[in-house]
Amino acid sequence: MQKIKLPSPITILMFVIVFAALCTWLIPAGKYDMLTCEVGKSFTINKMDTSVQLPFTQTTLDSLKIKILLAKFEIKDIKKPVAIPNTYHKLEGNKQSFLQIIQAPIKGIYDSVDIVFFILFIGAFMQVFNETGAMELGLKALSYRMDGKETWLIVMLTFLFSFAGGSYGMAEEALVFYAVLVPIFLAAGYDLIVPLAVIFGGTQLGTLASISNPFSVITASNAAGINWVDGIAERLVMFTLTTIIFIWYIIRYAKRVKKDPTFSLVYKVDGILPQKNFELNFIKPAPLNTQTILLLLLFLTTFLSMIAGVVWLDWWLLEMTTIFLIASILIAIIIQMKETVFITQFIKGAEDLLSVALIVGVARGVTIILNDGNISDSIVYYASQAISGMQPSFFIIVMMFLFIGFTFFISSSSGMAVLTMPIMGSLAIMAAVPGREIVNSYLFGMGIMGFLTPTGLILPSLAIVNFSIKAWFKFIMPLIIILTIMCIICLLIGIHF
Repeated sequence: MQKIKLPSPITILMFVIVFAALCTWLIPAGKYDMLTCEVGKSFTINKMDTSVQLPFTQTTLDSLKIKILLAKFEIKDIKKPVAIPNTYHKLEGNKQSFLQIIQAPIKGIYDSVDIVFFILFIGAFMQVFNETGAMELGLKALSYRMDGKETWLIVMLTFLFSFAGGSYGMAEEALVFYAVLVPIFLAAGYDLIVPLAVIFGGTQLGTLASISNPFSVITASNAAGINWVDGIAERLVMFTLTTIIFIWYIIRYAKRVKKDPTFSLVYKVDGILPQKNFELNFIKPAPLNTQTILLLLLFLTTFLSMIAGVVWLDWWLLEMTTIFLIASILIAIIIQMKETVFITQFIKGAEDLLSVALIVGVARGVTIILNDGNISDSIVYYASQAISGMQPSFFIIVMMFLFIGFTFFISSSSGMAVLTMPIMGSLAIMAAVPGREIVNSYLFGMGIMGFLTPTGLILPSLAIVNFSIKAWFKFIMPLIIILTIMCIICLLIGIHF
């Protein structure tokens, strides 16, 4: 029996764009009034084609029933426009046509050009570094030292990626680690699913039970009008339990693949045996020379600097991209690489990740279609109307599944928070549901769906490791069921205690 092969990532995303465009013909158009601010001066209400300025005071926020403290705007915890409760109004439909569908991926690439360049410069940096030979020598040395201890590598790295996702919101930055970790795990006898689970799965798991992620839990809590530390004990418990279960799940799978390579889901679905991807002989390598050690230290420093800059210096994509450019130039200087060779390798590396960059841009096209069709707010409005008046236990479970559905269309955690939390927070008060549980339902819903949604980072990640989304789904779905049950139990406990 011939196996069914799924389309390529970009084709899948084009189907999603077509589906989103179809929704603009079926869902009535509408929008909430949005509040923006010029810190220290005034608030601006944007409605239809008009805007109204109001005083930059807490009284203004209270009068609009926006349960956010003025201080959150002053310290710029709230940066994006906030939906104003009870202001939804219907608009004339803007049904997306064939032309808009074709333009959507192009607009998406324009809209995500900062991420696109970040990915291209990662590829360029990795190619320049690989040209030095230091990567191969370093991997051989590390693989020799880790022989027989690969399980602990899975434990440590999965926890670190999960913590990075839960603490400061690591997401796109994790793409740089595939070039390093894929060869190591393949050399250990595992398949391509293991590094993807450790890197992408780890960071995504961290967002499910975020501890202090400014892009999700802090923004959502502020938008819901509660302190972000409210409910942190519950999230810490979930973070610990889900991380332990996920590490066990990966190790269990990895050991089976190492024992019998034909157990690999990559082999069963895509026909690729693990040992055919990468091989390292576990023979004691020669000692690393000074230049190789210097290059490896520069490589490590580049990543540590990127993480430190994001956590402590408020860096984002421009600064992170810059540091990879600087590191590439320093590598060329250290090994005295000729200018023509450097440019050739730099461009070649960018070309290698061009497909990944395009996938990220095309995914943004889904949001473009929904926003241009004026149905993003409509989806939230009709969902909120459907759950209004529900019994608390049922309300909070349905809320989580709504966020799972929302995440299919809106993959931005901060964008989701400022659009939905003011509205859902008001409904929660009427349903006698604590605000912290609304935030948790948002985190859990986005966290669960983030493992699967084509508009997130799973397709770019799969494009790097090069196996099918079908194999990933077969691997992750049993875990999704486990996580969903855990989240439901957590929410039910949370609204009663």
